[in-house]
Amino acid sequence: MHDTDLAMASTRVITDEELLQLPRDDGNKYEVVDGELLVSPANFAHEEIIAKLLARMRSFADQRQLGTVVGSNVLYVLPSGNRRGPDVSFVAAGRLTPEARAQVFPRLAPDLAVEVLSPSDRPRAVFDRVGEYLESGVRLVWVIDPQKRRAVEYRSLSEAREIASSGTLDGADVLPGFSCSVDELLP
Repeated sequence: MHDTDLAMASTRVITDEELLQLPRDDGNKYEVVDGELLVSPANFAHEEIIAKLLARMRSFADQRQLGTVVGSNVLYVLPSGNRRGPDVSFVAAGRLTPEARAQVFPRLAPDLAVEVLSPSDRPRAVFDRVGEYLESGVRLVWVIDPQKRRAVEYRSLSEAREIASSGTLDGADVLPGFSCSVDELLP
């Protein structure tokens, strides 16, 4: 999800029932932050990067039975009450209970959250989103910036590591053994 200058926010609090009525295939991303609906358009390159990474992570995690990898249609209810949908997320095996799996909006934070930036993303909004993930218990956040051809890995807001396009995203202790070149993902 992306808080962008182009994002439209509702003027009233949106209910979960209303959120469920929104289209899932209209090219927009949806989140609820502080009760307001945020709608952000995604472009082809953005979706291409997500699809590549999602396929690689899902195949890797499935083969090793490490957990579940999903896309942005899953909106996690974080402790703040916000419903956030990382572009790609991973939940380690054993953390996704049958109850959470059955919930439309699971009340848990993923272990790994990935955001792919759009040209209109505001740096402050991205930093706030990363901060909320980390405060909610997300252990690793990757922010992929296609325009700058790099990624940034966060374990905390004060522990960020820039990864050049020739570098590698590493699942480390969160998704053990997974690695993927940033270059391989970028169009």
